[in-house]
Amino acid sequence: MNGALKAAWALTAFVVLVGLIGWIVTGEVFFAVFIVLGLLTAAGAVVTGRSVRKENDSR
Repeated sequence: MNGALKAAWALTAFVVLVGLIGWIVTGEVFFAVFIVLGLLTAAGAVVTGRSVRKENDSR
């Protein structure tokens, strides 16, 4: 896992956590937007974080 992918997962965890805490503490449904954005960030990390193997890679 490279540094950019680790940063994406850290951002995902942070945004979802802020959304959950904000929603629980305030009761405002607006914080669901943070959860959705966090899940979209996670989906982007999964899709773009895959390594493409080279044809001559023996591993």
